[in-house]
Amino acid sequence: MDEALLRSLTPSVLAVLVRRGADFAAAEDAVQDALVEAVRVWPADRPRDPKGWLVTVAWRRFLDATRADAARRRREDLVEEEPAAGPTASVDDTLQLYFLCAHPSLTPSSAVALTLRAVGGLTTRQIAQAYLVPEATMAQRISRAKRTVSGVRLDRHGDVATVLRVLYLVFNEGYSGDVDLVAEAIRLTRQLAAQADHPEVAGLLALMLLHHARRAARTAPDGSLVPLAQQDRGLWDTTAIAEGVAILQAALARDRLGEFQAQAAIAALHADAPVAEETDWIQIVEWYDELARLTDSPVVRLNRAVAVGEADGPRAGLAALAELDDSLPRHTAVAAYLHERDGDLTKAARLYAEAARKAPDLAERDHLTRQAARLNTRRGG
Repeated sequence: MDEALLRSLTPSVLAVLVRRGADFAAAEDAVQDALVEAVRVWPADRPRDPKGWLVTVAWRRFLDATRADAARRRREDLVEEEPAAGPTASVDDTLQLYFLCAHPSLTPSSAVALTLRAVGGLTTRQIAQAYLVPEATMAQRISRAKRTVSGVRLDRHGDVATVLRVLYLVFNEGYSGDVDLVAEAIRLTRQLAAQADHPEVAGLLALMLLHHARRAARTAPDGSLVPLAQQDRGLWDTTAIAEGVAILQAALARDRLGEFQAQAAIAALHADAPVAEETDWIQIVEWYDELARLTDSPVVRLNRAVAVGEADGPRAGLAALAELDDSLPRHTAVAAYLHERDGDLTKAARLYAEAARKAPDLAERDHLTRQAARLNTRRGG
């Protein structure tokens, strides 16, 4: 064994480790370990590049020692963090996670998408449908949001408006079938209402309660959808309706109107009608005008066209519908309904069948298919 060679190589090997980021003391220990290994191995198998061999072995020893030290310190930290024996308070930090994911470094739309995916548990497809964009587009948006927050500390909260939008989208996905998801959205919104003195938080809670009050009447025993006008209003939850209306009235009294309060006002007018024929469609159109002013949403304008068709007649509704892009989801279904109201059963049946092919879920597809079959049967009779 050429000890002189090892001694001559030691300073340069040590310098390499320091340049790679090792602190000097740890690098010295790693080089010493490598020298001991060289004394053991080289007599039987001397490497062709002694310095390269020493650098490789020393660097591996340094990394092993660093990982071992980090693991040891983490075990010590865990022991210190271990709670004292005895009962502990039950803490629900779900709402806190919603705020942390709605990080100020993200745009509101990206923050909503990331929170729905990471905390709300929605799939990329569900989120894309809620935003009316292709699934691939939404996947890219979520990926960009993850990259954006990967290098920042999640210690700055997002704003209430972003969290409200997330909660509303979670509720809507649950309202389409998963009752547990609805209950979770309402629970978290109640928590937020208790913490934040904000009229739009109250507006969202009122909206959720008023929609959820109709849950028992929304589907028939065979699972098929029941349109609002045909629902058995005796099945509606009057307690939830009363609570929702009271919360809404208190919020509106503060004269700080927002989109959730406007939507809740529309839901309250539906809930107030003892039968569908007594629905105050004129007021509903006025609230849709307010909502369109607040949001400029094409979906709001689509729903407004239906309300105009009820308040002023189907041709007025079709005129309002003609102002909208016919590629808008459910545009064809609304056109079918208004043409049926106008007496054009042939065109309505064709449009119902077309809308069924575009429907985003099986329940809606089946409903629209039955509507087309119903009109075809009437025309045949």
